[in-house]
Amino acid sequence: MSDASGVMICGHGSRDENAVHEFENMALAIRDRLAPLPVEFGFLEFAKPIIRDGLDSLRAQGVKHVRAVPGMLFAAGHAKNDIPSVLNRYQAENPSVGIRYGRELAVDLKMLRAAGARVQQCLDAASDGIERHDTLLMVVGRGASDPDANGNVAKVMRMLWEGMGFGWGEVAYSGVTFPLVEPALEHAVRLGFPRIVVFPYFLFTGVLVRRIYDATDRVAARFPDVEFLKAPYLNDHPLVLETMCERLEEIDAGVNNMNCQMCKYREQVLGFEDQVGLAQESHHHHVEGVGTGHAHAHGDHDHHHQHDHGHDHSHGGHHHPYPHADHPLGPVSLKQTPAD
Repeated sequence: MSDASGVMICGHGSRDENAVHEFENMALAIRDRLAPLPVEFGFLEFAKPIIRDGLDSLRAQGVKHVRAVPGMLFAAGHAKNDIPSVLNRYQAENPSVGIRYGRELAVDLKMLRAAGARVQQCLDAASDGIERHDTLLMVVGRGASDPDANGNVAKVMRMLWEGMGFGWGEVAYSGVTFPLVEPALEHAVRLGFPRIVVFPYFLFTGVLVRRIYDATDRVAARFPDVEFLKAPYLNDHPLVLETMCERLEEIDAGVNNMNCQMCKYREQVLGFEDQVGLAQESHHHHVEGVGTGHAHAHGDHDHHHQHDHGHDHSHGGHHHPYPHADHPLGPVSLKQTPAD
């Protein structure tokens, strides 16, 4: 490992201070694991430091070769477009710094073990008397306009369902796509299971996790005969940290490719055929660092993007219309017309 090497952990950001602190704690834990290698972090939006601040810090420490990874569960627009756009721009402005980009946490056996531990933690705290096979597991993902990312949530659910022996499994999303948590839980209740475990498959807390728990409470109030359990999200489980470190090792091994076979920007995915070849650009420049109101202290003070879409750049800088914007189980945001 060159003395001029460093690590950049790229987060989405949140207006929720607790979410920002949790991401920060994860980054600091990875820094401790990789010491004395320089490790910095930054956010796309709503929080400070922004990504280029972290890159500036690495450059000030003499780093010439940066390994950057998205601190995200799945690869949707943020990991595929927004972060690479920021990294590409930074390297263009600072040609003495080479940046290689790793992949997301993805569907991974370590991540599944971490998820299973969080679900088991919830079950251990529950009342006795209801068997595992009489319990329905509801896994809730963030929700994205990328069907590959949404499908990965369903795969996580299936592997937890089968691996842990639940009676049934369902999937819901906190926003962007469908079904949302409340209608999904109302549907699940009709299956007749006496207990439903709601597991937010999220790294950190925030508005969306609270939205999931609040929806669970509303449905539970309407169906008092069903026991609803709210499992904790992943947070800084040791296996999450191990997986993140593995993603960094993959960059050096040259095996850090994202899943391009199911990428809507490269292939004609059912329902998203018109999004092949869209421009790889960030939609977050106007909200970088906006939200939490202050920078968080974070210690001492050739971007190679493996997911090239081959885009032309004639498109505007807005999100592409979602193909099922009128879906009755989807959020209001689906029904909004994108700005020109």
